[in-house]
Amino acid sequence: MNSGAKKFYQYLYVQVLIAIGIGILLGATYPQLAQKMQPLGEAFIHLIRMLIAPIIFCTVVHGIANMSDLKKAGRVALKAIIYFEAVTTLALIIGMIVVNVWKPGVGMNVNPATLDTSQIQKYIAPKEHQTLVEFFMHIIPETFVGAFSGGDTLQVLLVSILFGVGMFRLGEKGKPVMDVIEVLSKILFGIVNVVMRMAPLGAFGAMAFTIGKYGVVSLLSLLSFMGAFYTTCLLFVFVVLAAIARLAGFSILALIRYLKEELLVVLGTSSSETVLPRTMAKLTDLGCEESVTGLVIPTGYSFNLDGTCIYLVMATVFLAQATNTPLTIMQQLVILGLLLITSKGAAGVSGAAFIVLAATLSSFGTIPVASITLVLGVHRFMGEAISTTNLVGNAVATIVVARWEGALDAARMKKVLGGG
Repeated sequence: MNSGAKKFYQYLYVQVLIAIGIGILLGATYPQLAQKMQPLGEAFIHLIRMLIAPIIFCTVVHGIANMSDLKKAGRVALKAIIYFEAVTTLALIIGMIVVNVWKPGVGMNVNPATLDTSQIQKYIAPKEHQTLVEFFMHIIPETFVGAFSGGDTLQVLLVSILFGVGMFRLGEKGKPVMDVIEVLSKILFGIVNVVMRMAPLGAFGAMAFTIGKYGVVSLLSLLSFMGAFYTTCLLFVFVVLAAIARLAGFSILALIRYLKEELLVVLGTSSSETVLPRTMAKLTDLGCEESVTGLVIPTGYSFNLDGTCIYLVMATVFLAQATNTPLTIMQQLVILGLLLITSKGAAGVSGAAFIVLAATLSSFGTIPVASITLVLGVHRFMGEAISTTNLVGNAVATIVVARWEGALDAARMKKVLGGG
């Protein structure tokens, strides 16, 4: 017997799965104690988030500076945006079709005037919503350092691209700086590996808090809506993304197996940001060029949120059904167009989709904004499907764009996904 072989309980995904189970058990039996576990989940998320900006910077700069042709970065970005828009539009359409066929809100007959909106005031309070121009202007940070301190992924990405272009133009003179960035990148990923050892603790804390605060009983009244949403996410992953993966030459099931640890961490924390650095590293190891991974993944976290799009469109129509608000086909098409804009920038942080939902209802004006109280109790339970779908969608997008650009080592991908 090989003494160096790992026991089953030494694998991270097994530890996370056990931690999630213990968290659910604690939340169901001792809800008050379970709610006090929230800092464990938040601490883990904060530890990962503090590493995201420098990792994106190092990866993107190193990737662009090592490119043989600078025009390639522009092509990659353009292809990624085209792919994102096509797939997220498809996600919205599928979500719209399922919620209209399933009709989870029909028969609820909710009167918005009777709802207690005290818990949702922070979401529905009047705000100045960003226009498209303001959104793109916000991508430009006020200072170079401000991009990193603010934690905005798109700002960090912009600074990283500009720095990488500057390094590329400098040529051999920039090699000493490049060596420093390469070493710094290895150090940062080393820190990520250390922090990820705390993933079971973070997943336990987040899951215990969610079950303890909202309770499993709160799910029963909205079981039909949850069933419709989870079914749609599964259909999207195993039909739409599976078809795209097959065209790109790989199996969606093999990719999911490859990312099982990351998916379980996301399942426990309801935040896809917790695995952003690890996902970038694993996709590079899979055979995608570093420059492509560095550009597509961070951009995808703002522009390619398939799970978020499905949730937003289904929740919007569900609330209309529940409050007996009639929607014509034209109005539903307007909702689709509105969500194509408002869903952008809904980062992988847990709860962001709920804020965007409130903003969408406010912008649309027909569906009572107060009705979002109906989904407040189950939103956290939707987060698992939202975040995992987003993660799988961005992983597929990276491989597809890399193959499209000729920046994918297909032989290596086949070997890795095949268990070689």
